[in-house]
Amino acid sequence: MGSLKRILVTGGAGFLGSYLCERLVEAGHDVICIDNFFTSQKTNVAHLLGCGNFELIRHDIVHPIWLEVDEIYNLACPAAPGHYQYNPIKTMKTSVLGMINMLGMARRCGAKILQASTSEIYGDPEIHPQPESYRGAVNPIGPRACYDEGKRAAETLCFDYQRVHRTRIRVVRIFNTYGPRMHPYDGRVVSNFIRQALADEPITIFGSGNQTRSFCYRDDLVDGIIRMMNGPDDFYGPVNIGNPGEFTIRQLAELTIRLTGSRSPLVERPLPKDDPERRRPDISLAESRLGWRPSVALEEGLTRTIEWFRSVDLSDYRAPTPNY
Repeated sequence: MGSLKRILVTGGAGFLGSYLCERLVEAGHDVICIDNFFTSQKTNVAHLLGCGNFELIRHDIVHPIWLEVDEIYNLACPAAPGHYQYNPIKTMKTSVLGMINMLGMARRCGAKILQASTSEIYGDPEIHPQPESYRGAVNPIGPRACYDEGKRAAETLCFDYQRVHRTRIRVVRIFNTYGPRMHPYDGRVVSNFIRQALADEPITIFGSGNQTRSFCYRDDLVDGIIRMMNGPDDFYGPVNIGNPGEFTIRQLAELTIRLTGSRSPLVERPLPKDDPERRRPDISLAESRLGWRPSVALEEGLTRTIEWFRSVDLSDYRAPTPNY
């Protein structure tokens, strides 16, 4: 990965952030992890606390912080609908004010900054699969807008800082991701299904279950964003990082039941407002510019994730919001 750097990871105690911190610490970098622990767990980074090149700070990036760093991975923001809708104004503040604070730090330090954007910027897409050139179909006043529009505004800020201040930016659009360290009560479909299946509880499907998603395993995703940070200097993104394999929600539920040996029945519930019908990334840009393509198939990754869920005590976790 080249010379050793001082790297800041915001949201670093979360599902993806903690694994990113782990990878960067193992590479020898001096890693600073910032998290406000809203939807994350200290236990995700507890094994790193004894490392001389790892530091943990409880902080909310909505408020300024002064650090000297070489690179910033900005992963801070609740990502599950129930959590970001719990306090939509705070979600928008995290995306916009937090982004301004991190870009300001990058400008002051001359640091490179990577923004973890999202496939949600495409909204309920009219083009399938979704290329980066597609501008999206987002409802700006709907219940999901605090996240969708917040992330869109954050991308705008990144590119304005690049144009005005020559800030070294990178923007990745993350599609559905799963794997070990998912919060059991994060409300995401994979964690919901696994938790319900292991308890032989009814598996809740919203809508008919025919809506599709593309599921990328955590290790592949983190490899992709590290490659983007260390990629060509003239490539800012945005770039889709996700697995192009497309599955219906019902297929995911049936696979989860089979892999867990569960007796759970499927129960349908009304589809939430503005929930996308189809979601699949066009990753040709990531393949051509970064040499990146995911390698972990859904059944393999889901098996690993189920093993992790079996290994933890769910009573050690609490739902971050009452929405789940």
